[in-house]
Amino acid sequence: MRGVPWWGVVSAAAAPVLMIGGWTVAAGLQPRFDPVAGTVSALAAPGAADRWVMTLTFVVVGACYVLTALALRPARTAGRLILITGAVAGMLVAANPERPGVAYPWGHIIWASIGLAGVTGWPAGAWRRGAAVPWALRPAAAAAAVVVLLALAVWFGAELITGSGQAGLAERAAGIAQACWPLAVVLSCCRPVRASAIRSRNPRRGRPGREPGPASSHLAADG
Repeated sequence: MRGVPWWGVVSAAAAPVLMIGGWTVAAGLQPRFDPVAGTVSALAAPGAADRWVMTLTFVVVGACYVLTALALRPARTAGRLILITGAVAGMLVAANPERPGVAYPWGHIIWASIGLAGVTGWPAGAWRRGAAVPWALRPAAAAAAVVVLLALAVWFGAELITGSGQAGLAERAAGIAQACWPLAVVLSCCRPVRASAIRSRNPRRGRPGREPGPASSHLAADG
């Protein structure tokens, strides 16, 4: 099983740090902003103070996702492509911000939806089977990740629809989970699989050859 290059580890670790740091700084620059109710997209909308901070965060975090997907060689190609698609769509959100007074900014909605689907569903296309597969890429772990990420995304969508006042909290919870799972996958790929575990799952592999018994040795000598 191929490993993950060092720059993939750096990009995976940088994504959640840059995401949380970016929206924290951007929110702190606003005269008045409620992070529980307000979405991160509002921090990049025209009229927001220093909106370039959140815009740059979208782009940089998306670039980190792309690098991580390229580095995740142990994962299946389909999952890596889905993650790249979601990352690029997330960067295009920066180019299509929310507009004050526009109820349905379709450019923003479309790219944000594609990005959310990509960073939520990519584990479903990345899993593999086999004794040497890292734990985070095994079917059960990938399925659990999709369920959790999807549940958080549904919570965010429900908050947007119902207007319950916790859209910002739901979006941040989903964003942190989406950024941390690629890091978990990368770290699992960096952890070597024990040879004993591989032999226990494939008992025929690594079994030493049988030494010739006394009878066969005598026959060989007689010949």
